[in-house]
Amino acid sequence: MSQRVLLNATEINIILHRLACQLIENHNDFLDTVLIGIQPRGKFLANRLAEILTKEYKVKNLQLGHLDITFYRDDFRRSDKPLEANKTEINFVVEDKKVVFIDDVLYTGRSIRAALTAIQSFGRPTEIELLTLIDRRFSRHLPIQPDYRGRQVDAINNEKVKVHWKENEEEDTVYLINN
Repeated sequence: MSQRVLLNATEINIILHRLACQLIENHNDFLDTVLIGIQPRGKFLANRLAEILTKEYKVKNLQLGHLDITFYRDDFRRSDKPLEANKTEINFVVEDKKVVFIDDVLYTGRSIRAALTAIQSFGRPTEIELLTLIDRRFSRHLPIQPDYRGRQVDAINNEKVKVHWKENEEEDTVYLINN
């Protein structure tokens, strides 16, 4: 197994600021917009973006939530090991709001499909957008594309993209791993 660095900490920081600016351009004051990190790994990206938006760009009305999609996935019964659900933390209604789903890697699109189903429990959004740090564009099983992407990666099927966040892996790095 070999791995190479796709993005280092500096490059990730630059991308996060660019994504934050794109969100500000499209959502201005965030009065009608909520950010929702898809558990488990989208939570780290969503938290980091929310921190940049509030501390560095002084966005005041930002609402941030985290959505667990474990039991909404179409493949959750196919695993040999028991599933561990994450905690959904959405303390607001998404009815008539613009929702921005946030996830670290867009691969097959199945996680996003599950998130689309899961979010309906919290109301009916007027619009849903997708922000992802890494877009693996040749791997889709469903017709889902990001509205905001940090970097597009062409990885073949035996290659894996792994995002490390300093919050849980003690470094900000994106790796391309060849099995």
